[in-house]
Amino acid sequence: MKPYAVFILLILLYTCTALARQPAIGYEAQIAKISEQRQLFSERYNAAPAKDRAAILAEAQEYLTRSICDTIFPYWYGTPWQFYGTTRTPKQGAIACGYFVTTTLTDAGFQIPLVKWAQAASENVVVKIGTGIKRFSNRPMSEVIAYINQNGDGLYLTGLDCHIGYIYKSGGTLRFVHSSYYREVSGSGNAIGVISEPLEGRNPLNDSQYRVIGKLLGTEMVRNWVTGARY
Repeated sequence: MKPYAVFILLILLYTCTALARQPAIGYEAQIAKISEQRQLFSERYNAAPAKDRAAILAEAQEYLTRSICDTIFPYWYGTPWQFYGTTRTPKQGAIACGYFVTTTLTDAGFQIPLVKWAQAASENVVVKIGTGIKRFSNRPMSEVIAYINQNGDGLYLTGLDCHIGYIYKSGGTLRFVHSSYYREVSGSGNAIGVISEPLEGRNPLNDSQYRVIGKLLGTEMVRNWVTGARY
């Protein structure tokens, strides 16, 4: 290999290594970016004629789904669960299942009563913001999966016997995203914490006798996000 080629290769390796070492954008900065985007959607929506507003809301819905599921959730993975956990910062402190739901929705830009809803019965929260509400009492998980598949891709909220979490469907993949109080199987005895896992298996969704599910980010919910309406 010629000397100049070796030199270029070394420069490329150094650049790639330097970029890999750069820290990812912080959570607060990411939330600020989502807030800025919400403001842009709001300005477009308010300035648009009525006939164009549905398209803006559809675009906002797609943006919100990506922001919550692909951006906000990953920051929280690995954050410890605790019954009284109320941290607002991923991986610092601990967070209960209800606070995980209301904190992530708040950070996405929804004007909800964070503490009140976090401490409310899970079904009440699902009914307030979900659409296509479906209740399953002593029914097999296969019926829950069939319901999700029939209602298509997107983000769902599910209230259980004593738990609450999200279900995210993307293509053929369904994930249960929640702050799990189940204990790790490694023998450490620690609660699993915030995790994305299959719907079936060892988790509260699969084991619960009662489930209520509603799809999130419907037209009204997205409009409330765009306009900054309070719940």
